[in-house]
Amino acid sequence: MGVDPGSRVTGYGVVSSQGSRLQCVKYGAIKGSNLSRGALFPERLKKIHEELVELLEQYSPSVVAVEQVFHAVNSRSALQLGHARGVILLAAAQLGIPLVEYSPLEIKKSVSGYGRADKEQIQTMVRILLNLKENPQPHDASDALAVALCHVFNESPLQRNRGRSGCSP
Repeated sequence: MGVDPGSRVTGYGVVSSQGSRLQCVKYGAIKGSNLSRGALFPERLKKIHEELVELLEQYSPSVVAVEQVFHAVNSRSALQLGHARGVILLAAAQLGIPLVEYSPLEIKKSVSGYGRADKEQIQTMVRILLNLKENPQPHDASDALAVALCHVFNESPLQRNRGRSGCSP
């Protein structure tokens, strides 16, 4: 399972690999914006934790791959992102699921071959690699699928032999 941390929207993507065959099992986003307009930040973190734990229990991934914190210009945004990542790390640890982290550069390079690819390029490559009918939405979900694919490509012979299959949101 790949997770793209965010304090407002946290993307997730579950990918299965068997030999050279890739399959997208599930993807989507946990949206803190669905809470009441005045929802406090701790309530958003609680929602991320609860929904992620539910997904982890439902899909029982062998590993959770998460994007590392990048250096943001806005320190408040970086701190909130760090809190969201902490909730994700906690959920995986509570369920005893191993966790790995990848830098944004590693993720982009693994999926697109170019470490400075933009969101649209990543989204298109995720669609192609997983043989999806359309680009996964929102971007947070496609980013999470990219994180999961990065892990698959870095931990298996799929780096050279990328298989294709279908998926549903």
